[in-house]
Amino acid sequence: MISLTDTQKIGMGLTGFGVFFLFFGMILFFDKALLAIGNVLFVAGLAFVIGLERTFRFFFQKHKMKATGFFLGGVFVVLIGWPLIGMIFEIYGFFLLFRGFFPVIVGFIRRVPVLGSLLNLPGIRSFVDKVGESNNMV
Repeated sequence: MISLTDTQKIGMGLTGFGVFFLFFGMILFFDKALLAIGNVLFVAGLAFVIGLERTFRFFFQKHKMKATGFFLGGVFVVLIGWPLIGMIFEIYGFFLLFRGFFPVIVGFIRRVPVLGSLLNLPGIRSFVDKVGESNNMV
């Protein structure tokens, strides 16, 4: 069992609510207020979970500046009131930022009984294999 500090527990809650508000904002045809709340909660939750210093080190590495620019630029665009364009920027930045984690995630999901068999279906398998390669999304 992983032990979490109280700050990390608060961060998990903030991140969870952030993801919920982002999802709910997209379901409701890109409601800019819900997306803005979701963005703020997600970024704040991430800072609470891994700490401020590690958050800054993660986002502002030299090779991740393009990804950080798109992600945080998308957050800013959503906050000023253009939710669709902002979410497109954010999603692109998110994939660039977290592309190193995708092979790990795909490998884990392939070991889950029902989900693993779904990922091995003919049309999905080729897409998942491309996403699972760490150097493919440059």
